[in-house]
Amino acid sequence: MENTAIMNNSRKSSLLQIVPVMLCFFAMGFVDLIGTAKDYVQNDFNMSESLAGWLPSIVFFWFFVISVPTGILMNKIGRKKTVLISLIVTTLALIIPICGDSLALIIIGFCLLGIGNAIMQTSLNPLVSNLISNDKLASTLTFGQFIKAIASAITPLMVAWGATEAIPTFGHGWKGFMAIYAIISFLSIAVLAATPIKEEKPDKASGLVESIKLLGTPFVFLCFIGIFCHVGIDVGTNTYGKKILMDLQNLAPTNEAVVFTTILYFIFRLTGTFIGAFLLRLMSQKLFFFISVLMMIGAMVIFFSCSSVGAIYTGIALVGFGNSNIFAIVFSQALEAKPKERNEVSGLMIMGLVGGAAFSGVMGYAYDLFGGIGGAIAIISVGVLYLLFFTSKIRKVV
Repeated sequence: MENTAIMNNSRKSSLLQIVPVMLCFFAMGFVDLIGTAKDYVQNDFNMSESLAGWLPSIVFFWFFVISVPTGILMNKIGRKKTVLISLIVTTLALIIPICGDSLALIIIGFCLLGIGNAIMQTSLNPLVSNLISNDKLASTLTFGQFIKAIASAITPLMVAWGATEAIPTFGHGWKGFMAIYAIISFLSIAVLAATPIKEEKPDKASGLVESIKLLGTPFVFLCFIGIFCHVGIDVGTNTYGKKILMDLQNLAPTNEAVVFTTILYFIFRLTGTFIGAFLLRLMSQKLFFFISVLMMIGAMVIFFSCSSVGAIYTGIALVGFGNSNIFAIVFSQALEAKPKERNEVSGLMIMGLVGGAAFSGVMGYAYDLFGGIGGAIAIISVGVLYLLFFTSKIRKVV
């Protein structure tokens, strides 16, 4: 009876720790408001398409700059405190744009949102490893991505409702919803700060050079490229998914079938993370990863060989589902490869998110170079083929 009570108390304590962390994953999804808000900012300030197109890149820039220094910071102050800093920055990022109507305030807010998210993604994922056993880490990170995806999915609705004043906008139009998100972010700070989490202390405090040198470890480098390709495939499909249907069916951007491709992609990405959180507890990471990559290979074959709306939808769905769990598996593999340097490795992996900007830029160039969507699809295919290669490198987690 006593042992049972101890186990129940342990499980209860673990649940009380996991819930605040999952609330932080929800706050992590706030960063996706930048992509949705782009059109509203462009309209408010009469910006050209070429200038407005740089707004989402603000996020990827900070991933590249902030991630590795954040890993070093975690060694000095701990993961929980670093996550708290990220939430504070995120809260400020959401408050500043509603303090006025100038473009400067919006840009500052977007920059802070990118900085806060880069810090959060670098510190929150390894913080989970303090609460979960190694064999359950990938599935838990996947569930965290599911929670994040919920925030990402509802953000476009929040922005649209704010623009039509269907929700309280506090006199700020489409920006009014930021006040609601700021409250949620502040709540995350309070709940996490009150949650006791025991962290292991690093054996040493690595510097910037020592952290970058970890890329010299072959498996860590392979994981870095894996994250790079995963995000590139995600951003590339999300950006050019509509373009595939537009080109192959000669449809306008406002066509309902074209608009639905983005919704379909988010639905299957959300579904994939939810199902993956459970399947990763039942099968090996290597098998699950292989099945996921096969789905994306099937999608590439469809994109190159089919042109019907139904077929394109099938391909979009396969990429959304197949790519949804790649991040969690690669990230957990990287952390397990260097268990004594998880903070530094986390920073390197999050730095790999710059792949979103890189793939998107190269896909645009390939589209113009080859005179059609085939060039852009070819770039996504390169990322998928790398993940197929990485499947053979996945290690058994014990």
